[in-house]
Amino acid sequence: MAVRLIVSGGCVTVLSKEDQAITSRHIAVDVETSGLAAVSGGRVIEIGAVAIEGRRMVAELSTLIQTGTVISYGAFRVHGISREMLRGQPAPDEVWPTFLEFIGSAPLIAHNAPFDMGFIRHELALLGLGLPNPSICTVRLARRCCPQLPNHRLATVARHLLGELPDDCHLHRALDDARLAARIWMAMGGV
Repeated sequence: MAVRLIVSGGCVTVLSKEDQAITSRHIAVDVETSGLAAVSGGRVIEIGAVAIEGRRMVAELSTLIQTGTVISYGAFRVHGISREMLRGQPAPDEVWPTFLEFIGSAPLIAHNAPFDMGFIRHELALLGLGLPNPSICTVRLARRCCPQLPNHRLATVARHLLGELPDDCHLHRALDDARLAARIWMAMGGV
């Protein structure tokens, strides 16, 4: 019996060959937030998601989200998203059901998954929704795959595995970071 391992939060799930067909679609995700932690009032203000089937990126979901929260100066310095940019954007109750439909039951891939998954789970909980999907952390994978790197930030790992960053890549914007996470995951052998 052929098996594939999915590592999530320190747990290992062993999938039979038959069950692998269910997970042939993976979703790379990234969020940009109004603050550093959901527990201190931070909210997701941008979501980016890229569907991967086989070794191809086949679909994308991306939107800014109007949460009505103040964006901390530190967060703004990272991603450059201002309150003005959020005016007229969809509210969380419009975005998150669409996100859940997009991801289905696919495993989620994120660079620093505990951060992204924590914020996503928090946003969904505010709407009375859950997130049962397993997650794969490309930071953890990169630490095992590339221990020689000076750090395991998204750009560092991407440059090491992919050579150059794409010319149109804007680091710390959700869709571009999700695309990079997808490419990193595939470069490390993700199927």
